[in-house]
Amino acid sequence: MSLEEKINQDYVTAMKARDSFVSSVLSFLRAQIKNVKVDKRIEQVPDEDVIGVIKKQVKQRQDSITQFNAGARKDLAEKEEKELVILKNYLPPEMSVEKLKAVIEEVVTASGASSIKDMGRVMKDVLGRIAGGADNQMVGALVKERLSKS
Repeated sequence: MSLEEKINQDYVTAMKARDSFVSSVLSFLRAQIKNVKVDKRIEQVPDEDVIGVIKKQVKQRQDSITQFNAGARKDLAEKEEKELVILKNYLPPEMSVEKLKAVIEEVVTASGASSIKDMGRVMKDVLGRIAGGADNQMVGALVKERLSKS
């Protein structure tokens, strides 16, 4: 079963259970996935694209939580945190830092990267290998740290 089908199935389950909070979060997510379908003119959205949509939604929720906490709006921050938990259920498990460092080391060795100037090339290869298995900012920080040692 594809990730899109799982989201649709969970949406129907939430609607039947009259869980308005979960159904509204999944409804918005389904709308974003439908936008990708329309933009790319495809019938079935590949899991990588669905993960990209979910990550974008997660990032928006994290930004909102930060802003709500700064504005002393704990009620809205808590709502966003609950939505974040629901969205993160559909993401693949995060790769451990040790595994990520090993992948970065492989890419640096294979590509012959020697300085921070090679960061773009290394980042592209690493992100291709991990396929959404880690936060891009964390990957960037680890790549930068590794290339600074060279």
